[in-house]
Parts: sequence; C-alpha cells; structure tokens
Amino acid sequence: MRGKSDEQNGMKMKAGIAPHSQACIDSHVHVDLYDEQERDKLLENAFSEGVAAVVAVSMHLQSAVLNREIAGRYPGKVYPAYGFHPEQPIPSEEEIMRLFDWIRERYEAGEQFAIGEVGLPYYTRTEAEEAKESQDGHLFDERPYLALLERFAALAAELDLPIILHAVYEDAAKACDILEKYNVRKAHFHWFKGSAEVVRRMAARGYMVSVTPDVAYEEEIRHLVMQYPLEQLMVETDGPWPFEGPYAGQPTRPAMAADAAKHIAQIKKLPESKVAEQLLANTRRFYGIE
Repeated sequence: MRGKSDEQNGMKMKAGIAPHSQACIDSHVHVDLYDEQERDKLLENAFSEGVAAVVAVSMHLQSAVLNREIAGRYPGKVYPAYGFHPEQPIPSEEEIMRLFDWIRERYEAGEQFAIGEVGLPYYTRTEAEEAKESQDGHLFDERPYLALLERFAALAAELDLPIILHAVYEDAAKACDILEKYNVRKAHFHWFKGSAEVVRRMAARGYMVSVTPDVAYEEEIRHLVMQYPLEQLMVETDGPWPFEGPYAGQPTRPAMAADAAKHIAQIKKLPESKVAEQLLANTRRFYGIE
C-alpha cells in the first residue's frame, strides 16, 4: 500500500515530472484563461511543486487588468505582462489607446511588468489566405497588425521593458525587422518555430526563446534546442494550451515547464541540474525576477 507521499510522487511521475525536480519559471502562461475557480489552486500547486514564478501574459486590456490583480495576490511569484494577442481581430483605435494609456500608468506607478503577448497573426493569416476569405473579398490584411506591433515595440524600447512575441515562421523575420528598427534590447519569442537563417539572426541579437513540453515529441522544436544557445533559452507551458505525446489528456500546469528543461538537457547532452539552473538564471535575469 502506498503512503501519501508515494502517491503524490507517482502522480508527478505520471505527468512526466520527477519528484523534487529542479526549480523553474514558467515564462509564458495564460493564468487568466484558466477557470476562475482553478486559478489559485493552479498557482499554489505550482509553487509547491518547485515552480519559482510564472510570467502571466495578457490577451487584451481586460485580460491585463485581471493579470495585474492576480499578480498582486502573489508578489514575487506572478510576473504580469500586458499586451494584445495578435490571433484576434484588430482592436479599434480607442481600445488601443486605452490599453497603451493603462500600461503607461502602470509604468509611472513603478510597477514591474513586461509587454506581451504581442506579435503577428500567423495562424489567422494563413488560414484566411488558404480559404481566400475575408470580409472585404480580399486576402487577409496584415498591415494593421504590423503597425500595432511597431507601436508595442516602440513602447518597449521607450520604457526599456521586455517584450514577449508571438511571431513564428516567416513572421519572425518581420518581427525582427521591427525590433531592430526600434532597437528593442529585451525580446522573448515564445513557442518559436522558424528558419535556420532567422534563428541565427535572433541568437546574434541576444533574443530569448522559450520551449514548451512539446520538445518531448516535436522534432522541429528539438532541432531548435540543438541550434540555440543555452544561455538564451527559457521554458514555458503556454497553459492552458494542451499537449500531445506523453501529456495527452492531461491538463497543462506550470510544473510541466520543468519537464521541458529535462528534455533540453538530454538534447544538449548536459547534466539536468546544470541546465535547470541555467534556464532559471536566464529567466530571472531577463525579467528581473528576484
């Protein structure tokens, strides 16, 4: 008969995370998208499982307001990021101005946060182009999204804040153009996929890339880990997004980021403890998390 601690350890092993795993930071998670009744339990469980902190990214202004409130309940543990996720209809100018004004107010109040999640609508655009559908009968118009990303990049540069990017495949090169135009110093590409050329460009600029648990079964992500400098990697879950492979059917939780760290160590052929320490240090340094 298993005791309580054995049962808990068994549950962790089933989820792909070893008991007493190294500390990690989930560098990209949508805390506000979990059911309201689940959020506190999700975070409390994460911190008890060895998650040192989470970076809570936002979808829009309402999401940002909620993430700020959640972060206020977990000082030093929940680091908020405020932005507009690009895989949704572009907001009105009034909505954009409200969001930017609100972000500036947070900065002027001395609050700690990042800009994010922002970027370009790769999946929305490609789906529209494949279907040749749009409200005006033309192909998808990316220009408003490029313009909005420019505004976020300019704001990140002006306030010297980290910026968290949703920009994959060919969109990554467009995002790099914008970051370089505004001389953005601290850029974090989450769940990134892209060409070898843009990977080299991002690494040379010192940009960070975060890796999800799909590194366990996605060859494209495993190849990225082989290419990218360990000193510029972080781990994330993008929860509540679900995963496949060994995680199929399991709800996504922040502690799964520690499992991604173990796969990075295997791919890099380095000790798990050394890699976990490096990834944790990378994320603390990038976000200024004590």
